[in-house]
Amino acid sequence: MFDKLEDLIGRYEELMGLLNEPGVANDQKRFRELMKEQSDLTPIIEAYREYKKRNQDVEDSLAMLEEESDEDMREMLKEELNDAKKSIEELEQKLKILLLPKDPNDDKNVIVEIRAGAGGDEAALFAAEIYRMYVHYAESKRWKVELAECEEIGIGGMKNVTFMVTGQGAYSVLKYESGVHRVQRVPETESGGRIHTSTITVAVMPEAKEVDVQIDEKDIRIDVMRASGNGGQCVNTTDSAVRLTHFPTGIVVYSQTEKSQLQNKTKAFALLRAKLYDIECQKAHDAEAEARRSQIGTGDRSEKIRTYNFPQGRVTDHRINLTLYKLDKIMNGDIQEILDALIAADQTAKLAKMNEG
Repeated sequence: MFDKLEDLIGRYEELMGLLNEPGVANDQKRFRELMKEQSDLTPIIEAYREYKKRNQDVEDSLAMLEEESDEDMREMLKEELNDAKKSIEELEQKLKILLLPKDPNDDKNVIVEIRAGAGGDEAALFAAEIYRMYVHYAESKRWKVELAECEEIGIGGMKNVTFMVTGQGAYSVLKYESGVHRVQRVPETESGGRIHTSTITVAVMPEAKEVDVQIDEKDIRIDVMRASGNGGQCVNTTDSAVRLTHFPTGIVVYSQTEKSQLQNKTKAFALLRAKLYDIECQKAHDAEAEARRSQIGTGDRSEKIRTYNFPQGRVTDHRINLTLYKLDKIMNGDIQEILDALIAADQTAKLAKMNEG
């Protein structure tokens, strides 16, 4: 590990030199690549420098302890020594995590697709609430949210909704949301007061650029139509809605949220690319079944990942046995504690697998 860290310090210093060269900013593509590599290395380099500094502190404290005869000073030096040793252990763990192989999609924007499952209108109402939960969370991160497609029902629910989230590292955290979300509560439509269980599915896909996915024009049909629905945020009144049908896979995507046909077409192609890229990613995961099972958040979309129990005011994430009694806050977008716990569990699992190897 430490040989690798020394190599990274050498590369970091090389990057700093390259970025300071006159004229490097003239080549914007190369400049961005160098800046990105430097930005990715910075947290590792800072942690390693702090690690080396704390090791030096230990050596200094030990040397001073040998020479010091005053008991009060010796106690103080011992405290400093213990603090430095504790920091070294924490920094070693941090460095191991920072050196874990990075998901190549982590820095990408995402496309999120929410679909009502079992439970009829109640599932559609819950789908709309989960959509708003993600919108609030994205806003708290200062990420941009764009609605791409949705099918509303008259009572404020959504049978399905697809939206894009643009922001640094969006996929690295939202990828843990893929799976089946279950709600337990007394529906507004239920007169008898019985608790019902309904489900929705969430699919989080990394945004795919044209270089990631090639779409042959002869493989698709483009239809243009008027947007339809129950009014509200999903509909406009011009013939601008665009539907793409991809013949090889049977995937159909629809975009109607923009006022112009061109904008909807651009969004529809972005959705189609993401779905095709997601299929390739799933195939790669299936080919590495063991690796897939060891990772949280990249598993089976049919897996029940979380339950929202309204009568008890609790949310339980079944993958990590985490239960929080702050349902109202979570439904309002306060999901960072859950995401942080999932990231930590994922890192721990990957470290354990690496140590086994």
